[in-house]
Amino acid sequence: MKQTDNTTETFQQTFQVSYAYSVSFTRQLFDIGNPLLADTLGGSGAAAPHRVLVYVDDGVAEAHPQLIQRIRNYMQHHAEVFSLAMAPALIPGGERAKNGWNIVRNIMADIGNTHLDRHSFVIVVGGGSVLDSVGFAASIVHRGVRLIRVPTTVLSQNDAGIGVKTGMDEHGAKNFVGTFAPPFAVLADFAFLPTLKDKYWLGGVAEAFKVAIIKDTGLFDFLEAHAAALRARDEDLIEEVIKRTALLHLDHIRCGGDPFESGTARPLDFGHWAAHKLEVLSNYRLGHGQAVAIGIVLDSRYAALCGLLSEADATRIQQALSAMGLPVWDALLEARTETGELEILKGLEEFREHLGGSLTITLPQGIGSKIEVHEMDTDKLIEALGGVKASCRHDARRCVHSA
Repeated sequence: MKQTDNTTETFQQTFQVSYAYSVSFTRQLFDIGNPLLADTLGGSGAAAPHRVLVYVDDGVAEAHPQLIQRIRNYMQHHAEVFSLAMAPALIPGGERAKNGWNIVRNIMADIGNTHLDRHSFVIVVGGGSVLDSVGFAASIVHRGVRLIRVPTTVLSQNDAGIGVKTGMDEHGAKNFVGTFAPPFAVLADFAFLPTLKDKYWLGGVAEAFKVAIIKDTGLFDFLEAHAAALRARDEDLIEEVIKRTALLHLDHIRCGGDPFESGTARPLDFGHWAAHKLEVLSNYRLGHGQAVAIGIVLDSRYAALCGLLSEADATRIQQALSAMGLPVWDALLEARTETGELEILKGLEEFREHLGGSLTITLPQGIGSKIEVHEMDTDKLIEALGGVKASCRHDARRCVHSA
């Protein structure tokens, strides 16, 4: 369409781009007899063998001492598909992976020094932070080298590793830097889960609660009913929770109308405005899932004060998370600035800034549905904080505090 006046001509450019990637759940991905990884690259349409860089979370490598050799053996066995551009490299796991530019720069240098091109592959094996940092580096070299994610934690398999975002912490904020870059494929291997520390096993379930509370009453009921068994590390149950949660996340990305978050609403960040602030305030003593659990409880209590959620349901949410072994309170919720303001409230403006535009917070409207609000009443938030603290004091046996 062309609009014209005496001084200006404007031509409106509009086009659409289609994205497709597979998300697979398997066991023992790097066993020679498992064809999934080889078939995934073999179906890429580019000439084989494919030049590949492999990055592995150092925590995963420590828990699985034979993993690097198994990766080498797999690629040697499938030499018609893979050509390792250099030896598999270790990446610091956890938030260390995302804190600053050094790791990202090193990966970019590896891609450049080994002369990978846009039809080559970067394979990353690890938790969500490692997937984020390696994915970010891969997305900005040559404007995108193909990425295959192999998520190894509950959280990365049901949430962080299956979406379309990459990120790095910078400027004192979570995911201050990042890109929207869908992966070529996601290959989740359940065999990595049994070696997870409790912090990461339990933390990943917080994201299942998050999406269940705003989208799926049945999943919430399931989590509530099986909280004790999940806390006791029932492997069959955690696999079911991962798949159900992942499908809800994928459905939102596909059907939510805003996969690259051009608007201001981010329903999948329910509970996250406080969680992101708590992670930073705690210097990452609080894991992401633990911080999200606290954020969910706070926002649910606030929703109850606003008449969006019954007090009974707010209590159910808090008790279910606590039964899961997740914290619902941390002393940092009461930390204050030098001028006496609650530090946690600064998270609202930081969240708005990260979203862009007006503040948009997702709150539960009953369990299983949601509503977006564009302001948070400070007095009600303080009342909600007091309510959570009081409930923990009155029912200390059922209330988990972060360490």
